[in-house]
Amino acid sequence: MASVPDLAMTLDRWSFGDSPALANALLALVLAGRKTATCWDARDGDKGTSVGYRSIVLDGGGNACAVLESVELQQCRFDDVDSDFAFDEGEGDRTLQAWRTAHRDYFVRNGHFAPNMLLFCERFRLVERL
Repeated sequence: MASVPDLAMTLDRWSFGDSPALANALLALVLAGRKTATCWDARDGDKGTSVGYRSIVLDGGGNACAVLESVELQQCRFDDVDSDFAFDEGEGDRTLQAWRTAHRDYFVRNGHFAPNMLLFCERFRLVERL
């Protein structure tokens, strides 16, 4: 069986957020075990993700830092995201209100927000620190 470092050579690479600072902050939450979920605008597609999908998360400088594995993937409207998912995203005070504020701001910054926008909502597990 191939080791995680060997597999890491073939995995897709990506970073959280829309800036190096946000990428670093969100990665830190993952590495601390606080962030176990993420979401994105469904207009961006499923990004090849499915349950069992593994990928490498980069820090704000583009360095490979962790391997994540998707454990759940579903589509949900922004306004239908629940407090459990907001908590699992691990950001701010982990409340649904804080999640809605931060994510609305993020989607507005990136050119698209609507209360009924469709999201991909993913839960993941940390497989390995690199």
